[in-house]
Amino acid sequence: MPYLDLNCDLGESFGAYTIGCDEQVIPYITSANIACGYHAGDPTVMHRSVELCCRYGVQVGAHPGLPDLAGFGRRRMQIAPAEAADCVAYQIGALRAFCDEVGVPLHHVKPHGALYNMAAKDRPLADALCRAVQKAAPGAILLALSGSEMEAAARAIGLPVACEVFADRGYRPDGTLVPRGTPGAMIEDETQAIARVVRMAREGKVTACDGSEVELRADSVCVHGDGPKALAFVEKLREALPADGITLRAF
Repeated sequence: MPYLDLNCDLGESFGAYTIGCDEQVIPYITSANIACGYHAGDPTVMHRSVELCCRYGVQVGAHPGLPDLAGFGRRRMQIAPAEAADCVAYQIGALRAFCDEVGVPLHHVKPHGALYNMAAKDRPLADALCRAVQKAAPGAILLALSGSEMEAAARAIGLPVACEVFADRGYRPDGTLVPRGTPGAMIEDETQAIARVVRMAREGKVTACDGSEVELRADSVCVHGDGPKALAFVEKLREALPADGITLRAF
């Protein structure tokens, strides 16, 4: 019987601004990627997010991004691999402090947004990020785009890695994600998203934006917490996947 982790990018509120519906989403997922203050989140939100994960038995992951709060970490930056690695290590350390206080392990690390997509194709950047994760979060698993340079870089140094697929994003023929703001980038129909996820889990395939077939490995499926249908997606995936014989559990 195949199994799949259901993760969500969370903890993205900060100050007076509320993003997403974390308290409603967390009971439905098996792991959470918590923003660490650079692209979103703040210390209080980070602390509360870890506590919520602990309450519901959800695995805690760090979600470090580029230092671009105004752009939500989704704008590409010219950044040296060493500087990016320091940014990642810094953010991991911040979230680990709250994990230690609450008494839960830091289960995984998933880079956010533009940093994630850049490292998926840039091997020197991927190498630097993997070394940063290995040093800053010993024992934690890297969550990386299936078939990416980040997955390859992790395997090259023995860093535990899980392969991520996306319920609400379109794919290009090379296995990377369709850039936001372009046609086919977002999947908004829950029925279509569930069918794609089931196929990725069972067959290891997804149909790309040009109609071609992309082979991938699905250890974890992501739903974006800031999406307007985040709660509907996780509710329906939580119901539909077990009904289709797919066990939900953390990777």
